[in-house]
Order: sequence, then structure tokens, then C-alpha cells
Amino acid sequence: MLHAAAVPGVRKRSRPAEAVVPGREGVKFEDVRMYLVERKMGHSRRSFLTQLARSKGFIVEDVLSDEVTHVVSEDIQAPSVWQWLKQCTPKILRNVHMLDISWFTDSMREGRPVDVETRHRIQETLPEVSTPPPVASISPYACQRRTTTENNNRIFTDALEVLAESYELKQLEGPCLAFRRAASVLKSLPWTLQSLQATEDLPCLGKHSKAVIEDILQYGRSMEAEKVLSDERYQTLKLFTSVFGVGPKTAEKWYRRGLRSLGDILADPGIHLNRMQQSGFLYYGDISRAVSKAEARALRNIIDEAVHAIAPDAVLALTGGFRRGKEFGHDVDFIITTPEQQKQETLLPNIIDALTNNGIMLYCEYQASTFDMARLPNHSYDAMDHFAKCFLILRLDDSQVEGGLHVAQGDSRGWRAVRMDLVSPPMDRYAFALLGWSGSRQFGRDLRRFARMERRMLLDNHALYDKTKKEFLAATTEKDIFAHLGLEYIEPWQRNA
Repeated sequence: MLHAAAVPGVRKRSRPAEAVVPGREGVKFEDVRMYLVERKMGHSRRSFLTQLARSKGFIVEDVLSDEVTHVVSEDIQAPSVWQWLKQCTPKILRNVHMLDISWFTDSMREGRPVDVETRHRIQETLPEVSTPPPVASISPYACQRRTTTENNNRIFTDALEVLAESYELKQLEGPCLAFRRAASVLKSLPWTLQSLQATEDLPCLGKHSKAVIEDILQYGRSMEAEKVLSDERYQTLKLFTSVFGVGPKTAEKWYRRGLRSLGDILADPGIHLNRMQQSGFLYYGDISRAVSKAEARALRNIIDEAVHAIAPDAVLALTGGFRRGKEFGHDVDFIITTPEQQKQETLLPNIIDALTNNGIMLYCEYQASTFDMARLPNHSYDAMDHFAKCFLILRLDDSQVEGGLHVAQGDSRGWRAVRMDLVSPPMDRYAFALLGWSGSRQFGRDLRRFARMERRMLLDNHALYDKTKKEFLAATTEKDIFAHLGLEYIEPWQRNA
């Protein structure tokens, strides 16, 4: 639903007479005058953020005027934001900083207006690469390549990823990783492969991957990938692992038992499902369906209200594919932390209680923190970190989502179940957790490999350890971690490796 403040020419909703701008006696930062764009943000969230900023001494204007210095928007799609801004006076357009919500979040965390960096700005046009770089400049590490959601070689990467997934379901890590690395390189190319010769100097493309590419170049499709897609075992294992709580080992066990459908599993008296799997089957129709960006924003609003009622200084970050600019995902991940150590230890349990009291909790598995700095550095990377976390299924109502829910045609319930994960690291581990949970999986894997192979460092979601100096390296932002590794910083939307 679009609010009146977001659409020029639409009459604004009347406000209560008592809702007036507070006096300037509490203002600390006279040179910064913010305006929060209600579009995408919503009226209630805008009101909450306005009150939060004013309580910290910021000036937040209710009306966009030529006095505004910083416009903050939760809509980071450059064309739509700039189209809205250009409808304002030219004077505003010349003098204003157009920023996404990350600048506001950083400023609230610091308690002062932070310097405007490139990552905060909503550029009028996204940077484009007009000519392909020399092949020799393409790194074998995904953390040194910029990969957006714009994939110029999808016909090749789709086939390679089908093969990677088939080996992953067979639990054969080597071939799976080889195909994923090959697909990752092709995704980063700002040009489309036209010949096999163009792959000669590309890194991470083995003989098998090149054979797949050659097949597609010659016939327009990969016979090997098509054979996998039609294979009964692949189809069955893929179906089983699409259930929340079911991994490749369990799927393989069920397949060997002779089961071939979800109905077979539910009808078999010898199958004992755990709580997670029971919920996975119960809400399968909803949580097997993709989650939209609008639904992710709605969940953020819900979590934001719950978090700040418990810990007003808490930091909340949307991670995963949505942070990388994707329009859809299979679930929604958030990182939550607070500088108050006492509140940090009870943050997730209190949020869980709040969501339960709101009547929207459908499933919850809470895992208390087992993080212990004394056990680091860890020389073997674990798939899951040791921070407090919870795996949730929440009820999301249609009225909470701008534009409505992403549901199956004919679904008239007015709500859907959505998968969500909350992770709560200590504040001094926040940057490492944010980097790890933002992904992509291949980007993170190569970042850790680069640290180990090129810098003699150990990196995971907890810390960065320099084996040469025998010390841990501190970081308050992702940029600090890249700097320690001697890497050029790559924006989240360029990490879709």
C-alpha cells in the first residue's frame, strides 16, 4: 500500500492536532536536517524512526523543503527514488544528500550524523560496465570480483548449477564445488560468452565445465543437465530437501526406503519427524514458495518494533539475498545486537516472547549462544556459527505487506507462513556476522579461502585472526575486514557470486 506522503498529488492523511514537531531545545546537530520518505517505509515506521532520531538530538522535518540536507529512503531502487526527488524543486535536488536507510541506522548507532560514504548514497544511475575487462584481470577468488544480480550468462550458469546441486545431493563436495566456482566466474562477466575460445583464460573452468559450455554453444542446451533434471533420484531428493528441516542425508535415507513423494513420507508409520520437520510439512505450501522483497520489508517492520521496544539502542540488519539486492528469497535473515551486554544475553528470548504474544509465532527453535572467544581461532570452518539464534516460522498478514502477499493464485486466506532466522552476535562481533550472513555462499567461501591462502589469516563469522602476528584483528564494519585483508571493498549488491 502506497502512503500519501510518497505519491505527489495525493492528499495526505490528516494528523492528530497534538502531533507537533518538538521544540529545538534538544537539538544537537543544527547542520543536519533529515526528511524520511514514507514510501516503502510506511507511516508507523516513519513515525517511530522520527521519534527515535529526535530523541537523539537530530532535526527531522515533516515537510520536504530546501532546508532539508539529508533525504533518507528505504526504497533503494535508484530510478524510482530519483524520479520522486526530481518532482521536487530543482533547488532541493542540487543541495540534498539522497541516502538509503543504512546511513540513518549508522547515525543512530553512533549517536551522531556519520560521514556520508558511497555505500550510503542512492546513486541517480547504477554504475554500468560498458566494455569487458581483460580476461587476465579476472580473479579466481569471488571476493575480488563484482557480481550483481545481472547475469549475462544465465543459460550456462543454470546448467552448471543443476550439475552442482546434483553432486551436492549425492554429498560429493569436490565436483559440486568445481561447478559452483565455474558458475560463479561466469556470473561475474559483464559480457556474454559467444565461443569456447573466450573461456581459455578464465579461471576456475575445468574440462567438465567447458564441455557443458561447449554443448550449450553448439546445441543451445546441455544434454547432461537435462538428463539430471529428468532423473528420478534427483527429482525426489530435491523434493525431500525442499521441506524445512530435511537435509541431503535424511532425504537419501528416505529415498533408499523406497519413498518417492511427500505423501509417502507422511503415510509411512516408520518415519518419525522431528518438530522442525513436522512444521516443514504443515506449512509446506507457504514456506516452499519464494518470499518477496515487500514481504521481507514487512517482517523487518515487525521485528524492528519488537526489538526497539526491548532495546532502543539495538542494531537490526537485514542480511542474505535481500541485502544483496535480490527480489525474492527462500527465507528472511536478520542480525540483531545491542551495545548493552546485559540486554544482549536476553535479546532473542525477549523478542520471541513479543512475537508469541502478538499471536504470529507458528514455530520457533531457539539455540542459546555457545560463543567463546577463548576457543578461537578455529582452524576448521563450521557451516553454522556459535552465536545465539532462532529459526522461526511467522504468520504474515496481507494488510502488512505493501502490494499484498506473494501467494498462490486462488489463496484467499489473507495470510501466509514465512520462514525467518534471527542471529544475535555480541556488538564487537557484529561486522564479522554481518559479512558472513550477507553471503553469497560462494563469496563467503572464497573470502575465507583468500584469507587463508593469500594472507595467512583465519576468517569466519566470529573473528579474523592473523597467524603471522598471532593476534585477532578488530573490526567494527565490513570495510575494516576488507582493509585487513588488503582487499578493495565490495558492496553487498556486488556479492552475488
